[in-house]
Amino acid sequence: MDRPTIYLDHAATTAVDPRVVDAMLPYFTAYYGNPSSVHHKGRESQKAMEEARRAVAEMLNCDPREIVFTSCGTESDNLAIRGVALAARHRKVVERPHIITSPIEHHAVSHTCEQLAKLFDCEVTVLPVDEYGLVNPTDLEQAIRPNTVLVSIMYANNEVGTIQTIAELAGVARARRIPFHTDAVQAGGSLDLNVYRLGVDLLSLSAHKFYGPKGVGLLYRRQGVPLLPLQTGGSHEGNRRAGTENVPYIVGLTKALELAQTGQAEENVRLVGLRDRLIAGVLERIPHARLTGHPTQRLSNSASFVFEYVEGEGILLLLDHEGICGSSGSACTSAEIEPSHVLTAMGVPVEVAHGSLRLTLGRENTDADVDRVLEVLPPIIQRLRDMSPLYPG
Repeated sequence: MDRPTIYLDHAATTAVDPRVVDAMLPYFTAYYGNPSSVHHKGRESQKAMEEARRAVAEMLNCDPREIVFTSCGTESDNLAIRGVALAARHRKVVERPHIITSPIEHHAVSHTCEQLAKLFDCEVTVLPVDEYGLVNPTDLEQAIRPNTVLVSIMYANNEVGTIQTIAELAGVARARRIPFHTDAVQAGGSLDLNVYRLGVDLLSLSAHKFYGPKGVGLLYRRQGVPLLPLQTGGSHEGNRRAGTENVPYIVGLTKALELAQTGQAEENVRLVGLRDRLIAGVLERIPHARLTGHPTQRLSNSASFVFEYVEGEGILLLLDHEGICGSSGSACTSAEIEPSHVLTAMGVPVEVAHGSLRLTLGRENTDADVDRVLEVLPPIIQRLRDMSPLYPG
């Protein structure tokens, strides 16, 4: 008899909550007007969208005018980084805009910075991280230059789960009057999003990481931060992002965020219990295994490892055969054979980084799921090692 699927890849995406679907459905059929239209059908959609904007702003503790709805976290990151850098270049506030970031960012951030350096005459400084993936605030302070226009450091890492000291890092930038952006895509469902407490000027979110639909995100942008729009056309989103707004998905994002905020503390406690039991069981039962990321300062649902003498792809295929869905790292790069840039930046040797595994828990996971993983993973690792000419036995 086929076993039910055990889904442990919530960092890649989550199933849409049925309550979110219910909230979205009327805006596909009954309230379908273009929110820019002046007639009553358009006004219905406009009202729903602005109510969503106010609700999101309340949850983030900001002004509704500071919320820009986008298509995803990647677009939000691009708009924040490229928008600030090109605005500085356009306004000629510095000769060459300088951006500071970290080596463990999602490619939506790192590739954007690389393109700005290559094609738009920007300078980019990539700060080091320690063995846990943490940025040192002193390193940030020392990297700031007179032409620094933006700091972009992620809130929580998508591969190893490490949570940065964002408020402290943002405070360093704020003291020098430099805008601070954080990619909070992985943090959206479980961490504090109060932008006042965090001290950030720009913050990116994506709905599908917290049981909302794929294809919608947002960017918080503090009033007064210059931002050059990446899309031109209409005057949508306060002239910051042209394009007809996706009202059903905006409603869905808002409902998903409300549900994530409700009972967040209790769910985090539950997930930490499962996570820690999973981590302890793996490290106890599998030799030559190592936890990656910070041991405690990590996302409540994130367990990530490297196993010597094996390849991550083989682990995933054999887990999938057992009905268990995991990942070897970021979902956007899981098809690549290069070792994780996150792990190598943390000092993990390349040959060890190839044997990475990320298991991320969610609302539907139980103790029985953890038991099943601890039952099947050790023999899977041993089977792969037995086939490796490098394994000492």
